[in-house]
Amino acid sequence: MREFQLSNARWRKSTYSGGDGGEACLEVAHGFPGIVPVRDSKVTAGPVLVVGAAAWAEFIGAVTAGRPARG
Repeated sequence: MREFQLSNARWRKSTYSGGDGGEACLEVAHGFPGIVPVRDSKVTAGPVLVVGAAAWAEFIGAVTAGRPARG
């Protein structure tokens, strides 16, 4: 398994998470060529899911269009 240095990552909370600290809080870090690190904003010291940039773009496109992403 490949490891990534994320200690200096600049995390951005999803605009869909809302500001109320609800259940659906997601953060992504930008500036990592070819990957998109994703984490739960309520558990910042917890695990990070690293997704390929192309897969992330497809996922976001599917969510935006209201259709399921290919699996």
